[in-house]
Amino acid sequence: MRIGVLTGGGDCPGLNAVIRAVVRKGSIDFDDEFVGFLDAWDGVLEKKFIELTVGTMRGMLPRGGTIIGTRRGSPFDHADGPQRVRDVCDELGLDGFVVIGGNGSLSVAAELHAQIGLPVVGVPKTIDNDIVGTDVCFGFNTAVQIATDAIDRLHTTAESHDRVIVVEVMGRDTGWIATHAGIAGGATAILIPERPFNIDDVAEVVTRRHSRGRYASIVVVAEGAQPVPGTMDAPQYTLDPFGRPRLGGISSVVATALAERTGFETRVVQIGHVQRGGTPSAFDRVLCTRLGVAATATLHEGVFGQMVAVRNDEIVRTPLTGVLGKTRYVDLDLYDNVASVFFG
Repeated sequence: MRIGVLTGGGDCPGLNAVIRAVVRKGSIDFDDEFVGFLDAWDGVLEKKFIELTVGTMRGMLPRGGTIIGTRRGSPFDHADGPQRVRDVCDELGLDGFVVIGGNGSLSVAAELHAQIGLPVVGVPKTIDNDIVGTDVCFGFNTAVQIATDAIDRLHTTAESHDRVIVVEVMGRDTGWIATHAGIAGGATAILIPERPFNIDDVAEVVTRRHSRGRYASIVVVAEGAQPVPGTMDAPQYTLDPFGRPRLGGISSVVATALAERTGFETRVVQIGHVQRGGTPSAFDRVLCTRLGVAATATLHEGVFGQMVAVRNDEIVRTPLTGVLGKTRYVDLDLYDNVASVFFG
């Protein structure tokens, strides 16, 4: 087979590890050839690509980012986009396609499979861990570890100065990173998009902790967290080129409000893109390898329009159509009955 590969959406630790596994499985077991499209769907539409071989991918297992680049955007942004994808696949003689991406990229793959018969298999990618149909997405474990390491370091400086430190982590629509890193890092409070917060309740938790003689608090907040309407002013965000709020800054608003209500000195730390960069964890390297191998095997079985996924630690397949327009939210039992036990 001749197989096209692309990475779409935001970057994520483990992308190169997936590509490596896809290429090695196909090259060694099936004598496949691979085309890596540069900068996601832009590379398909503009016919920008490189040949991917076992040699090309040597040393890529621990390397962050993606060797073929990534972008947001879709062929459906152009009236003739889907047909151009079909034409490029025919011109290059592609028999299959592996799309490694998040909700947006996988939704595009599902639509192209339905409309033009693109022989595609998807691999779920996002540090936000919010893709329906899989128990975990690669990149999430690495991002949680990075955030937890930061929280561990912040505890000591917060204690030295009797401060409240508000730590902002990624999580546009869901609070997976905030919840897991908050639990692992012993946060005083965790604020997530799934649970709009009352700042007075957060201030009470912080005050109660300090009244017991503790000299520091760490409040972890997901970038997409929002206050209960009417309890405090919510941040005003500008829009990105795709019409989505350009998040970042909720931590500053929370820190200011906590200082006003408690009288404690506050500081803000935005971990930001550090969560998306660098070397993937050992867990993510193994997961990426399993998913990449499964993606190539799925193509060779002629099963298209599927996403390879993890359920109960088994690699399974699920229709890409199940991803369309859906979001996997934090298990609120974990938040309400585990994380909140340690608040304050």
